[in-house]
Amino acid sequence: MRVSDALDIDEAELEERFVRASGPGGQNVNKVSTAVELRFDLGANTSIPDHARDRLKRLAGRRLTTEGVIVIQADRFRSQEQNRADARARLVELIELALIRPKLRIKTKPSRGSREERIKAKAVRGRVKKMRSRKVDFE
Repeated sequence: MRVSDALDIDEAELEERFVRASGPGGQNVNKVSTAVELRFDLGANTSIPDHARDRLKRLAGRRLTTEGVIVIQADRFRSQEQNRADARARLVELIELALIRPKLRIKTKPSRGSREERIKAKAVRGRVKKMRSRKVDFE
């Protein structure tokens, strides 16, 4: 299965189980196993880089089992083939998101001018509020 130009996942690493789905489908729901449970063993995979693997574990959240298997349930559609494609697309999307390295934040310090400007603005605002609270005596 192709994830990106640089990354392919072997089909043998994916395990699909078909189960009966809840939701739309009428009587067909009770007879046909259209929902797909896609399992991807992240621990056994070697093609995903380490930095992406750690990020993928965080992104997977509750979809990641204690054994390190990502489980994706797909039962959005009435046909088995559409649910299969949906589950695979969601796995690819998750892996693509993990491959993107987050931008490192560079600490910055406010300039002297911006600090002084902030203090002046606070003083002006304080004077405005003080004027509002003053009681004027009309005689």
